[in-house]
Amino acid sequence: MLKQRILTAAVLVPIVVIAVYFLGMGGFAAFTGMFVCLGAWEWAAMSGYAGVTARLFYVFLIMFIAGAGLFLADTGLPRWLVAAGVVWWLIPAPLLLFRSRHGPRERPGRRPWQAALGLLILIPAWLSLVLLHERGPQGAGLVLFLLVLVWIADSGAYFCGRRWGRCKLSPGISPGKTVEGLFGALVVTLLFAFGYALLNKMQGIEILIFLVICLAAVLASVGGDLMVSLIKRQARVKDSGSLLPGHGGIMDRIDSLTAAGPVFLAGLWLLRGM
Repeated sequence: MLKQRILTAAVLVPIVVIAVYFLGMGGFAAFTGMFVCLGAWEWAAMSGYAGVTARLFYVFLIMFIAGAGLFLADTGLPRWLVAAGVVWWLIPAPLLLFRSRHGPRERPGRRPWQAALGLLILIPAWLSLVLLHERGPQGAGLVLFLLVLVWIADSGAYFCGRRWGRCKLSPGISPGKTVEGLFGALVVTLLFAFGYALLNKMQGIEILIFLVICLAAVLASVGGDLMVSLIKRQARVKDSGSLLPGHGGIMDRIDSLTAAGPVFLAGLWLLRGM
């Protein structure tokens, strides 16, 4: 399993880095849109819509709304959609996760509320990455920074949790996550973000605000991870899919990013008036 994970990551990481730095807005939107479509395919099945027709319709619906938002950028619609995602991750999502921390309630069959929730998670996530990427020369660097931030947070939580983990963060949703792992993730990402801020010649209050934004994005990423875990438990599946050897499905890999992306972008809007 570990060998498969390493081999899959060794193939995917260079592809992602090349896409971030060398694709234009349209190419990058299509590249990330592919992952969102695959994630939507998995989400539909986890919501009880296992038929091919239903899943294809769900994928089309996701991309139609997301594409319309990007096409109508002059109207400000993308910002409203991203803002809707931020509101979800800051208020209702924590409440739902707290309520379900000891395990989800069984709801057999199709779950329309869960399918609708996928719209609120996947669409703002895709738009946030595309909007972040198109921010001129710094866009690609910011996207890569966000990806590394999420990866470092996940690794920090894993290793600190294994070494010092005692208190379960949410035993009914994800038994392996601990409070100590969460603090470890916050510490390592804080150090990484501080180094990034210094390299980019941020000063004074700008550094402080940037660090707060990064910490908020990391906390949101943990919520994204837990949310997908909750949905998987509701669907009684171990992984969201089997597309990535050793990693499971697409949603298993982008769960943290779906929450971190909108929160990070919204924070930069507040910091820099982007």
